[in-house]
Amino acid sequence: MASDNMKMRAQLKGDVTEVKVLMSHPMETGRKKDDFDRLIPAHFVQLVTATLNGKTVLEAQWGTGISKNPYLTFRLSGAKTGDTIEVTWHDNLGETATQNITVT
Repeated sequence: MASDNMKMRAQLKGDVTEVKVLMSHPMETGRKKDDFDRLIPAHFVQLVTATLNGKTVLEAQWGTGISKNPYLTFRLSGAKTGDTIEVTWHDNLGETATQNITVT
């Protein structure tokens, strides 16, 4: 998938950084049918990881219960203005996407 499939924001608020991520992904369960009554194959994010300056700060295993174009918010401490946060997802079809953002 394209590298522009995530929109991210990371803002330092006091001593806590709030990270918001909007991912573009179909998140198909494999149970929905198309207009011709055929099952749409499963296609969903299985693993999301986030790092702060290369150190893992979040790891989440997802399944078919997550909606299309997932939105993720998390907070972390220990980040400073200028630090780099990287978010990566992997889906069940082997696709992956990674994006970085600088803490502001």
